Amino acid sequence: MSWAPQPGRQTLFVESAVFEVVYGGARGGGKTDGMLGEFSRHASEYGAAARGLLVRRARVALEPTIARARQIYSPQGAVWREAKSRFEWPSGAVIYFRYLDNDADADLYQGHDYSRVYVEELTQFPTPGPVDKLKATLRSAAGAPCRFRATCNPGGPGHNWVKARHIDPGDLTVVTETFRDPFTGEATTLSRSFISARLADNPALLANDPGYVARLQQSGSAELVRAWLEGDWNIIDGAFFDKWSARNIVAAFAVPAEWTRFRSFDWGYAAPFSVGWWAVASDDWPAGEGKVIRRGALVRYREWYGASGRAGEGLRLEAEAVALGIQAREAGEAIAYGVADPSIFRQDGGPSIAERMAKASGFRQRAADNTRVGKAGALSGWDQMRARIAGDEAGPMLVVFETCRDFIRTVPVLQHDRARPEDLDTAGEDHIADETRYACLSRPLIAKAPAAEGARGADYGRGVGARGARGWKSA
Repeated sequence: MSWAPQPGRQTLFVESAVFEVVYGGARGGGKTDGMLGEFSRHASEYGAAARGLLVRRARVALEPTIARARQIYSPQGAVWREAKSRFEWPSGAVIYFRYLDNDADADLYQGHDYSRVYVEELTQFPTPGPVDKLKATLRSAAGAPCRFRATCNPGGPGHNWVKARHIDPGDLTVVTETFRDPFTGEATTLSRSFISARLADNPALLANDPGYVARLQQSGSAELVRAWLEGDWNIIDGAFFDKWSARNIVAAFAVPAEWTRFRSFDWGYAAPFSVGWWAVASDDWPAGEGKVIRRGALVRYREWYGASGRAGEGLRLEAEAVALGIQAREAGEAIAYGVADPSIFRQDGGPSIAERMAKASGFRQRAADNTRVGKAGALSGWDQMRARIAGDEAGPMLVVFETCRDFIRTVPVLQHDRARPEDLDTAGEDHIADETRYACLSRPLIAKAPAAEGARGADYGRGVGARGARGWKSA
């Protein structure tokens, strides 16, 4: 029995003539079937000219895709060749199933020719570099049309760049880019679009597995289940800072002059740098919409993110230029102190980056505490930052102005390190998170003592990590 797309979004994906199409959103939306089925049609129409490559970031993650491909391709006479990790059709059509983790893996495909490239779980790639390199393999001497196709879900280390490139332009919106050959001057226009997937687009799954939705609802919070069912890109599966919410964002206001202000800085040249300006609330402060900024809370009221706009790329500004930029942005303010990336204080045969910045601007910084994962019994690094974000029933101890868009864009979507779950995945866009960690460690949270002396006991004795009715205070 031959495969046929389900009506609706899956059919749109399979029949699209746009060069680059990303099909993403909800779990169970029929995305993998759409990719596999699209190539089965391509193989039937173009025979030996149909040459496909399907990649995922990890080889083991391909196994269920290969199993499903057997069901779709076997009726066409295609045979799986384990040694070559590919399906072969009697007509000569072929599709390879491989893994792709980084730029070095992508370099191995130089010189290859494919008429189709498919990428599963696009958001698992922290940057678009390896994926973009594969597009150079899309060429066909036999005249088969060349296309790039990908699927994805919200979340993952690549959430930000995928959202910015593919989701933000809008569902079914076709975006075109023109590229000019540097040698011939000839212009080429390539198009891309995003097709949102929802569970409702896959009635076959719902009919064959009626308990699927119920199992999803048992597997996560109401917000996370909504992301799985509806493909909501504003709710992040597997977020490292999982207590982040709308209550951590406040409207901008004039920071009271008596609040202590300080600066945190993470250096970057080829990679982005990040500067954050913080104020420490000296008393409870009404912030609108029923929100109250608590005494001792850190308020991020300004930021400067040194990124070019291309994923993972910095502005390539010299240390002196960054220092002068900081100086200009905080002119007239009383900045109590600055904490900075410890790497800028290293000397290597000449003045350190910190010394060069100080000479250019006149301000001084101290090396930040760079602790990431703490020892038992102490809140350090990420623990401090997460504790401030979470706060307690009275509210968070870290808030950001809604104008700090790069913080809001990058920090909430960061993921756990797969090899070290207590740490952040450094492959993500973590520069602002590092700089915020420096800020939090410069003013560590400690637990409030109970009001009644008699209440002091073993629970309080567990130390800095405890919270609850006692709440927090800032050291």
